Amino acid sequence: MNEPKLEVPAELRNLAEKTIDQAEKAFGMFFDAASKSMASIPSAGTEVSRQALTFTEQNMKAAFEHARKLVHATDLQQAMQIQSEFLKSQFTNAGEHMRQISSGVMSAASDASKGKS
Repeated sequence: MNEPKLEVPAELRNLAEKTIDQAEKAFGMFFDAASKSMASIPSAGTEVSRQALTFTEQNMKAAFEHARKLVHATDLQQAMQIQSEFLKSQFTNAGEHMRQISSGVMSAASDASKGKS
């Protein structure tokens, strides 16, 4: 059985790519501002917050790359493969991010309790 092609006009693909680029630039500006804001207000949770912001930025970059790949999918099977790979990588990354954040929280709690002794 032959998979039907996704008939998307080149103009629409180009518009989608430009929209993705603009959104990525806007998020980049947001992450830069958030990083500067965190640096200007140090606190006990700053490192964990910085780590969470870094993970969020990585996730957004992956999402933009995923969107770029989808824009160029030529059939439904290819689009589903792209989606499957993205979900698998995001699930793996989420688990790793949670382990790292948990470790950071435990370390910060340990440091805080040592300071009280």
